[in-house]
Amino acid sequence: MTDITLLDGSIGQELVKRSGDRATPLWSTQVMIDHPDLVGDVHGDYFRAGATIASTNSYALHRNRLERVGLEGELLHLVDTAIAQAQQARDASGSGRIAGVLGPLLASYRPDLHPPVDLAIERYGELVARMRDHVDLFLLETVSSLLEAEGALSGTGGCGRPVWLALTVKDEDGTRLRSGEDLADIAPLVACFDPDALLINCSRPEAIPAALDRIKGFGKPFGAYANGFTRIAEAFLEDAPTVDALEQRQDLDPAAYADHAMSWVAQGATIVGGCCEVGPDHIAELARRLRAAGHEIV
Repeated sequence: MTDITLLDGSIGQELVKRSGDRATPLWSTQVMIDHPDLVGDVHGDYFRAGATIASTNSYALHRNRLERVGLEGELLHLVDTAIAQAQQARDASGSGRIAGVLGPLLASYRPDLHPPVDLAIERYGELVARMRDHVDLFLLETVSSLLEAEGALSGTGGCGRPVWLALTVKDEDGTRLRSGEDLADIAPLVACFDPDALLINCSRPEAIPAALDRIKGFGKPFGAYANGFTRIAEAFLEDAPTVDALEQRQDLDPAAYADHAMSWVAQGATIVGGCCEVGPDHIAELARRLRAAGHEIV
């Protein structure tokens, strides 16, 4: 049938849940500071579930977030920790790739907040320089506007690794970025920067089919990994939010999530996985369904 790349699922939310600690604005970074080996445990569970890529726990590793709590000097050490935990899990599994995750520089789901492109190049460039010799690809996650996409793609230009661009769309209208811009308007940036894959992430699974219809015509490998939130609450859009402002859906068990993901594969997606609130059990069920349908997980 088709070769399918199976991403892992939630890293940050899974770490917060497993730690049992109170949520903080540092999110999964705080868990990695307090319980570094827990990161490797999560990666290992995803590999055992059938995922072929480990996404580093570096989504929230940005200077501005660490500066709030006086930890900006720990940035590169924490990047090293995130990479090492992914490497250890990959080595223990005997196969797999590592995706160096780069999240929004300022805040998630906030298209109104974006640094100028020259600052984005500087900030992303610092992370890329630290990570590129240790990862197989870079994954730009939860990009919510065209300007944010331009900054992220500029910051990873010439990195010497494949770059996958993951965009987040409005939950009620998958044809539009969270900024309200038409997803199809990403075309000039795709032509200019030539990312190696286009993805939709951290959006409701119901919004993804319309989004895939927008991006599948760009001639790039494409796919999706959805979240399991009921919605993006207004409280989470405030400064320095904590994840307890977000509510997990109760109707998205592994079988239901696999139904969604298999429909994306039917649309032509060759890269699938999960985002926030999608755990190892979801990925295991998706792996089972992919194999049962005759697909090869690569």
